[in-house]
Amino acid sequence: MSSEPLVAGIDSSTQSTKVVLCRARDGAVVDQASAPHPNGTECDPRHWQLALEQANGLLRRAAAVAVAAQQHGMVVLDAGGTVIRPAILWNDTRSAPQAAAIVNDLGGPAACASLLGSVLVASMTVTKLRWLAEHEPANAARTATVLLPHDWLTWLLGGRKSPTTDRGDASGTGYWSPAKNAYRPEIAAAALGHPVELPRVAGPNEIVGETEWGALVAPGTGDNMGAALGLGLAPGDVVVSIGTSGTAFAVSDVPAADASGLVAGFADATGRFLPLACTLNATGILTSTAKLLGCSLDELSTLALAAQPGAGGLTLLPYLDGERTPNRPDATGVLRGLTTRNATRENLARAAVEALLASLADAVDHLVQQGARPQRVLMIGGGARSEAVRRLAPQIFGMKVNVPEPAEYVALGAARQAAWALAATPHPPEWPAAPAREYEAAPTPHVRARYADLRDATDGWKEAPHANEDGGDNR
Repeated sequence: MSSEPLVAGIDSSTQSTKVVLCRARDGAVVDQASAPHPNGTECDPRHWQLALEQANGLLRRAAAVAVAAQQHGMVVLDAGGTVIRPAILWNDTRSAPQAAAIVNDLGGPAACASLLGSVLVASMTVTKLRWLAEHEPANAARTATVLLPHDWLTWLLGGRKSPTTDRGDASGTGYWSPAKNAYRPEIAAAALGHPVELPRVAGPNEIVGETEWGALVAPGTGDNMGAALGLGLAPGDVVVSIGTSGTAFAVSDVPAADASGLVAGFADATGRFLPLACTLNATGILTSTAKLLGCSLDELSTLALAAQPGAGGLTLLPYLDGERTPNRPDATGVLRGLTTRNATRENLARAAVEALLASLADAVDHLVQQGARPQRVLMIGGGARSEAVRRLAPQIFGMKVNVPEPAEYVALGAARQAAWALAATPHPPEWPAAPAREYEAAPTPHVRARYADLRDATDGWKEAPHANEDGGDNR
């Protein structure tokens, strides 16, 4: 065992728990572990706890720990601290009608953005509270406390004492104002039907508890905020993260308030702000297309690179599970331009990769409209490991793209926060930047133009509601 202090960062994502054990001094990873979560848009939080317990031996080597987890998920507890029902996750769109109703109650999109930094969509916690009140009134009546996934895990690690959260994750609830740095508890109460306990918002490097083995517990944060901290983002950096969801985000010294609803005005994990655009569909576009073609993801990449830019005229609108940016919760995928001449596996694979990247390029454009000035694009996440995604990205984004070496950046960000709490310094520790490979290619604006034509042509389509993975309607 190293004589140097070690810190543990936990990434509890939609799909799995990842834990990295790092040297507090420089962030060097000395050990890591992972365990899967069940698929779906609901999850019993005990599955997260069981996954974390598989890394218990690793965690016990740490002097401090922190959790970064999937944002927005609704964990409701009764007065005794017992979980009432499975957590409804960020990727569950059933509360879209409730989101629209709350926005209307608050005075419309502009008023909502001014008050909360974001125009509410189905992903956000407060909309799920209102859904609970309308569809499961008995469970709503029992609810005494509402937590986010990272809040719940931090609470467990710290010995189930008073629950806490942080600015970053609180900013995605729909009842906390980044600009005012304060809760709007009346919004949560109105959604649920009665007042509810909300976790205290801790300072960025505050110690909020202690584990049973004596490690300090840092506040933790949301997954995107953790990735920003793990990458050491500075103004001028834009991150495109390709995971279960796709995100584009940048750090800022001023809060955002986008009345269009395309950019969420989140806070970050350091005291600054993190304007972010999120898509519901990301790696699922690639896995679904690979399944359709009967090939592996590596084979999909090879097929895509064998086709020409524009996929022979095929354009895919990849809203396979509804969409958040733009806000089309009942949308489905659309493939346009299919003919007997271009109906090849290569073209379909290329169309899928181009659609994924065009959707994320739209997200970057929305950040620019809110004042971001990208000087470099960093592309991370499981989807960034695809060679086709890497090589096509500069064509679609129209600029150089840097791809850091694959790493668990969300977990690294949590570890860096833990090291910050351990050191009790005013600023996070300076850890070396990850090595990155730069990709450059001639832009293909015609691909994005065709994508935009299809996107805009389908705006306002009324698709039939489709089923969630758990069998429920997205209504």
